[in-house]
Amino acid sequence: MKWLLFLVPALVFSCHTAKKNTGGSANQSIDFSAGPPTVIYLTRIDCFDKIPITLNDERTKIISYPAPSDIYYNGNLSYPTKLNHGYLLDNRGIGKNSVFLNITYENYSKLKEAPSLSEMTEIILDKNPFTEIYDCGSRYQYTDIVLDLNKMY
Repeated sequence: MKWLLFLVPALVFSCHTAKKNTGGSANQSIDFSAGPPTVIYLTRIDCFDKIPITLNDERTKIISYPAPSDIYYNGNLSYPTKLNHGYLLDNRGIGKNSVFLNITYENYSKLKEAPSLSEMTEIILDKNPFTEIYDCGSRYQYTDIVLDLNKMY
């Protein structure tokens, strides 16, 4: 439990919550310039192998979802990367309005086409899945992203 005293301040001062703008930081060494974002998160339930989609701000409508052929990262299924203390590093494009479907990457990859919007709506696991979500700047700033993020806490 002592690690928690160090973890929360490290994340707060190193990354931004996804609900805030990314301009400015208590730690100016984090680079928020152009490039793929570095998003880390914790969820209420285990969503490690579940497909993420994006809802509108009101969480009433699906606005983005992947095709079954789009769920790969570097040639492999785009599972998040496991970090220390249960955090996950996004490899798919998760944001504050993301939710997870009750279908695994493996099963989704075998579909010929994405489910209909009404089918996806029915299999959303939780409309507010995140207990924590942080934007840690551009991926381009990290030499070894997993090692660097794990060093933050």
